[in-house]
Amino acid sequence: MSYKILWSYSANNSYFDELEFIFKKWNQNQVIIFEYLVEIALNRLKINPLLVIYAKQFQLYFLVISKQTKLYYRINIKTQSIELILFWNNLKNPADLIKLL
Repeated sequence: MSYKILWSYSANNSYFDELEFIFKKWNQNQVIIFEYLVEIALNRLKINPLLVIYAKQFQLYFLVISKQTKLYYRINIKTQSIELILFWNNLKNPADLIKLL
């Protein structure tokens, strides 16, 4: 059984913001590595979305993409879909995360 991945507006924006941050801080090669890590993570989620951590205070799941980045998402078991909510850079202010989720 494979779950369908749905990108929210905020997930899409935060993903591209993270790519831009990585490019400015490091280089294009690191951007490619990050894109690959995201692809691997999404493929894992499609197969088993419950193998990760549940953030009870947000009522969302999250997956560590890299040391700096987490992906927050919601699961709909009835429709067998995963809604990506937000890519979060751990270097940002945690208070901002609460506002965005």
